[in-house]
Amino acid sequence: MRSLLLAGLSAAVLTGAIGLASCATSEGAAPGANTAKAEAVVIATRRLNESQYRATIADLFGADITINARFEPEMRSHGLLAIGSSKLSITTGGFEQYYAAGRGISEQVLDARRRDKFATCKPADIKTADDACTAAFVREYGRKLFRRPLDEAEVASRVTLARSGATQANDYYAGLKLALTSLLTSPDFLFRVETAEPDPARRRQLRLDGYTKAQRLSYLLWNTAPDEELLKAAESGALHTQEGVDAQVARLTASPRLEAGVRAFFTDVMQLELFETVTKDAGVYPKYSQGVVDSAREQTLRTLVDLLVAKKGDFRDIFTTQDTYVDRTLAAVYRVPFLGTAGGTWRPYRHPDSADQAGILTQVTFLSLFGHPGRTSPTKRGVALNEIFLCQETPLPPDDVDFTILNETENPLLKTVRARLLAHATEPSCAGCHNLVDPIGLSLERFDSMGQPRPYENGELIDVTAELDGVKFVGAKGLGPVLRNNPKIPACVVRNVYAYGVGRDPVSEWEKAYLDGQTKAFTSGGHVLPAMMARIAGSPEFYRVVLPSAEAPAPKTKTVAAKPSESSKGKS
Repeated sequence: MRSLLLAGLSAAVLTGAIGLASCATSEGAAPGANTAKAEAVVIATRRLNESQYRATIADLFGADITINARFEPEMRSHGLLAIGSSKLSITTGGFEQYYAAGRGISEQVLDARRRDKFATCKPADIKTADDACTAAFVREYGRKLFRRPLDEAEVASRVTLARSGATQANDYYAGLKLALTSLLTSPDFLFRVETAEPDPARRRQLRLDGYTKAQRLSYLLWNTAPDEELLKAAESGALHTQEGVDAQVARLTASPRLEAGVRAFFTDVMQLELFETVTKDAGVYPKYSQGVVDSAREQTLRTLVDLLVAKKGDFRDIFTTQDTYVDRTLAAVYRVPFLGTAGGTWRPYRHPDSADQAGILTQVTFLSLFGHPGRTSPTKRGVALNEIFLCQETPLPPDDVDFTILNETENPLLKTVRARLLAHATEPSCAGCHNLVDPIGLSLERFDSMGQPRPYENGELIDVTAELDGVKFVGAKGLGPVLRNNPKIPACVVRNVYAYGVGRDPVSEWEKAYLDGQTKAFTSGGHVLPAMMARIAGSPEFYRVVLPSAEAPAPKTKTVAAKPSESSKGKS
């Protein structure tokens, strides 16, 4: 049975990959001499990330569906995984994982307990194929998984595959499982395929098709595939009108599911995937564990969602707020009392005015992600803050830089990180970058590499005075207001929301002007994040066609070939 599926999938994936590789080469103009008759073109393919994959399956088949798979690593580009996703393909090993996941999902969806819910068309004979019922099933779930209707060839290939499987196994549902698995392992599901079509209102111009617009809306605001209402808006042409877009933006932003979209956005922006690789020296930080990691990530996301979505607060307050949430695990890290509540393991907590904690930069998440296994790193913290919240990249150090002084943690003359950094930064090749990033990191030095408060280092009181852009401040409590008043903060989050949504680095002049206008609207509107996301999602510029440049390779997926034998493996 496995060989039959792989043989069928190899043809489906190959066909999909060829289609996805067809792209034009300049902005706004359709390829070919006769634009009016030009066919739709794929302008980008963006591989689904793990959370999007899981959310889609939960939406379609229920949260009780178990997904056992190792997802391939993502790639960060221009500060965002969402941009890097357009440069990813699928390796041989990755396809095997997707196949295993797809087969497991199909087995659960179409088992005896669930099949009546999803396969509503009943075969005349359960022991034989039923092409009509299979076609109905493929059309229904293919449309939801591919985020667009299937053409007849796509339906027919799955019907043929299901017929062969049912005949071989004498079981209609065995064949239907093959058809569903083929949908779940198709590039049209695993990749967000963005398509442009000739614009009937503008000669020789392209517009995004309705399904691509629906995807951009849904993944930005809900981090999942378009729901039925959004698909219908795409089918009807409503998304080609401003009124239709506005109606959907209003619906999606008013939904509780906006929280999922905001969580996904900050998971990407704040580089929370690094928790998968961060380690701490158990001898130095015995409390650090997977439990701390899970709680830290959840604390940061809860804090952001509560302030920005539930309360619709000022975005800049993320650097100064003393309000957060803690569970028993984090209470031990922060050394604060914890009183369990009947409502669950989390409870609201407000840091007292006397505490050093204020804002998300003083939470375990940021402090532990950007530190060394056994000690802090003001430089790493400063670089991360510049990149994440100010959109300022820091050049990599020269290959010949000597880090000996920084690593001499037992030096009796240089007891603190500040002293070692000052000695290191005397080198001309180092001073420029360190002057840019170290003040931020040094102001956070009263938190160790796990995020625990500490007033001393090697018995010496830690100096947390600093200066940024000519403004002097003291410690984390002083850093927060300095960042809050920095005009680069709102400009950076506006840029990141737009780039996250469109999946590319906004470098063109029109995009810079557009983002400047969006930043002014964000600022004048009180820095309310959901309102800013809605303005971007509702703007024509969010759907403007930008085709790959002539120098850039066309979006593509790796093809998978399989021999019809039980031991055959997919190859890319």
